Amino acid sequence: MQAIELTSGSAMSPITLFIHADIIVKLVIMGLIVASIWTWTTIFSHGRRLARIARENEAFEREFWKTDNIDRFFDAQAKRDAPSARVFASGMSEWRRSTAGSNVDREGTRARLATTMGSTVAAEIDRLSDRLNILATTGSVAPFVGLFGTVWGIMRSFSDIAASQNTSLGVVAPGIAEALFATALGLFAAIPAVIAYNRLTHRINRIEARMHRFADGFHTTLSRELEGVQ
Repeated sequence: MQAIELTSGSAMSPITLFIHADIIVKLVIMGLIVASIWTWTTIFSHGRRLARIARENEAFEREFWKTDNIDRFFDAQAKRDAPSARVFASGMSEWRRSTAGSNVDREGTRARLATTMGSTVAAEIDRLSDRLNILATTGSVAPFVGLFGTVWGIMRSFSDIAASQNTSLGVVAPGIAEALFATALGLFAAIPAVIAYNRLTHRINRIEARMHRFADGFHTTLSRELEGVQ
């Protein structure tokens, strides 16, 4: 490993450390930089997406609970692009199929409505959670990848010390700094990933809870309607 003269602060800058690092450490550093960029892209894209979906769900549910004609509302809003709207559409579609015949099985209809809307909620949450595993993977793996780069760099540093027979700070410090730089990048990628994963998961859980409340309320409304069906 090439030694770096510790003559100025710029000699220990991230760019200088990267340039003089071993090829393995360079690969580790580049991988962690890519992981960090990917992490922040996921954080911003999912953050905006979840905020938009929460607003759309709130607006749809507010309009739904104001309507006095569910069938007309369904005909007008069936294709609306909001998770709560898709839960509503699945419930209404099952309602129309189950009540189309002359003899309506009330208990069977209630069970099918609950199953259909519950499945739709689960599918919507799966769709919202897509790619969040990137954050979980980065948060758990990045520190160990950085640690691998650190261990490799330190091994090379000791190898260079043994070859040069020189244990002065000028020989030891540069290699150690390069190695520790990999650990720092690993933590830089992992810490935001873990925080964002927990935060975004919490927001998805809130959306899921709200959708379940909407599905339960809609199920109750349709159950009351069943009492008037012959």
